[in-house]
Amino acid sequence: MRVSEYFQLGMRQPSLEFLDVDTEADLRLFVNAQAIRSLETEWSRVCEAAISTFFGSVIEAIRSGNDQVALELLEELTEPNETHLGLSRGRSDGRGLGPKKALEIRDSLKNSRAVQTGLLTDLEDTVLLVEGVSVDIVSDIITNIIRGPLIEFTQQMCGNYGIRMSEGVASGSIWNIDTREWEHGYVHLPVVEGEKLILVPKEIVRLTSDYDVNAYYRHFVMLRLKSIEEMNNTHLVRIIKTGKNKGQRRVNIKDLQEKFGTDKKRVCIEQTNNHPDLLAEYKAANSDPTPPLSHRQLLDAQGLDPTDWDMLIDEVVALEPGKQAAYKYEDKIQALLKALFYPSLVQPETQTPLHDDLKRVDLTFKNHASEGFFKWVSTNYGAPYVFVECKNYGSEIGNPEIYQLAMRMSPARGKFGILVCRNIENFERMMQRCKAAAADGHAYIVVLTDDDLRELADAARNPLTSQEYVLLERRFQSLVL
Repeated sequence: MRVSEYFQLGMRQPSLEFLDVDTEADLRLFVNAQAIRSLETEWSRVCEAAISTFFGSVIEAIRSGNDQVALELLEELTEPNETHLGLSRGRSDGRGLGPKKALEIRDSLKNSRAVQTGLLTDLEDTVLLVEGVSVDIVSDIITNIIRGPLIEFTQQMCGNYGIRMSEGVASGSIWNIDTREWEHGYVHLPVVEGEKLILVPKEIVRLTSDYDVNAYYRHFVMLRLKSIEEMNNTHLVRIIKTGKNKGQRRVNIKDLQEKFGTDKKRVCIEQTNNHPDLLAEYKAANSDPTPPLSHRQLLDAQGLDPTDWDMLIDEVVALEPGKQAAYKYEDKIQALLKALFYPSLVQPETQTPLHDDLKRVDLTFKNHASEGFFKWVSTNYGAPYVFVECKNYGSEIGNPEIYQLAMRMSPARGKFGILVCRNIENFERMMQRCKAAAADGHAYIVVLTDDDLRELADAARNPLTSQEYVLLERRFQSLVL
């Protein structure tokens, strides 16, 4: 049973900020350090600091000869079953996190030249250069380190969605950034069948790590070894005697493997020690984090049906215009837009307070787009955040509604917003109002009706057009051209 089902949220994965995991099984997705860094939010910066200070403390202890201190830090890392991510639970201690794995990682770090020379600087580097560390192990380590921020995120989600929490739940090990020590305590958390539950933001998980030892081995380490053999004209260099490549010199990968071994991790460690610039080249080539998983990818990973766009739209259109359904309208619009705009827009916040709580915005998104319309508008017009106001009016909206949204924007927060309403009787007059706000330098506002939302939902059904938002681009161009 999924979290949304257990707590009867009435929403599915596309409309939820967290992973709607099965409460009885693990989801084969992994928390990703680069994904956390790329968010550039207050929450992600706390997570970054936690990862950096923990890993730095372990490395510092090892480099200074305090092996026991390093071991004690690593021994607090356990399999974080409360998130229901990673590989199946119940793994042997030799593979999952625990005392045996802590000792194995400590010894691997202790014997690593990359640690002693300062070459190994980030936690994710260990996937490439530390024996016994794989993608799932790094994900589990990160989850342990950011358990504190994850608990805070879970508590926020429980408040937003009315998920009941239990008091006095053992927190597990929480890393203190200031003292650089592990702490334990009791917190409020949801509990499912006697087991605590910690929710994970869906934008920080990936199908695998951004760092892949197989790719590092194939495309960097082996190519470097091949180049060295050719340069030194060793016995591994063969001359092609026939065909169109006759006379060319070649080194076969099989011959390299016979000389240097087939254990990819061991070869990567040895050759990175010999050629430290290899790691720098690989990291430079993989400096851009992979984009967040789309809802299609998330649903496929969970074995769920595709997004039900008809249901999301119908729940909006079925509401009667007017004040009586205003709050329901906001809820349904939020559920729809969270699905429509992810992963371009993330970290949705409802009733965002502005100007010392004198003003509020119905819905605020963090612009995290790496492509498509929202990337374009952010690059060219400044839109770190996107603001949305919902108006379930039975009559035409006018200048007050346009300027209400416009006055909530600024160069620092962003100058692009969306006003959602039921219908526009005079489209030309509405465009004139929006153009006036843009011409005055207040804001760029796009108005969307029920019919517009349906058009956006229809486009979202096609993965090739889901992030283009042609309708939004067309409306925006009408404001500035």
